[in-house]
Amino acid sequence: MLIHSDFLQRAAVLPQHYQWIASPQPGVERVMLDRIGEEKARATSIVRYAPASRFPGHPHPGGEEILVLSGTFSDEHGDYPAGWYLRNPHGSSHQPFTHEGAVIFVKLRQMPEKESRSVRINTHDASNWTEHDVGASCPLFADEREQVSVEKRAAGRQLVSQFVDGAEVLVLEGSLNDAAQEYGEGSWLRLPPGTYSELVAGLRGATVYLKTGHLGEYLTGAMAP
Repeated sequence: MLIHSDFLQRAAVLPQHYQWIASPQPGVERVMLDRIGEEKARATSIVRYAPASRFPGHPHPGGEEILVLSGTFSDEHGDYPAGWYLRNPHGSSHQPFTHEGAVIFVKLRQMPEKESRSVRINTHDASNWTEHDVGASCPLFADEREQVSVEKRAAGRQLVSQFVDGAEVLVLEGSLNDAAQEYGEGSWLRLPPGTYSELVAGLRGATVYLKTGHLGEYLTGAMAP
């Protein structure tokens, strides 16, 4: 299965275009944002857990990255309400479940085998944020390969002002605008290399998940679909 698998092309999914697809596990469904592979895939998805649903224990070849969007997501290691960022490296495993229901943004099989650090960050904790001249940043993860953060921008401010080698964005609050489109809460974008000077926060500002640098191996052809 190939969904938005050409990383040289701009891709976008707006919430009004979500297509919820049942997973093999009852009570768990997902919107496939990009995907290379079948059930075991390099995948980026929004996953919705019904109340009292769970997923069997499973390992994470290639790692797993999660941002909890609503509800409370749990596993044997703890409970993570909306706003928590989780990073489970290659070789880790867990058994996720939820009591009240949850919606998460999840990325699978997108980490190198050498990555070993587990990350747990509450993006709703003000101590994790740094103010700057165009907004604020909550750093989530950074290495020589990629940079991940939650970013806040005031109305009319650019999201990214410098050249980046590809980026991925999920709008968490407010909106982003360009010349052709408004991207409201829940909108997902994947952008090829560029500066994106046209991508600015809307009238209410914007809070977004932002990842840069991670697409390089696809853009250079080092990894092919």
